[in-house]
Amino acid sequence: MSFTLSLVMSAWITYVNIGVRSDFVSIWMHAWVLAWPAAGIISFIAGPFLHGLAHKIAAKL
Repeated sequence: MSFTLSLVMSAWITYVNIGVRSDFVSIWMHAWVLAWPAAGIISFIAGPFLHGLAHKIAAKL
């Protein structure tokens, strides 16, 4: 999940910041290499809490 989300989000943010240029893919991949580990760590830490929160919300529906 962190792989896909960080890949798509880094592409979007790179596009918003610089648009489509000849070096877009290079800049995007650099941003993604930095984003993926961060996304993985955040998912690992926040995942259990968010999973429990989702279950509590769903139980109230």
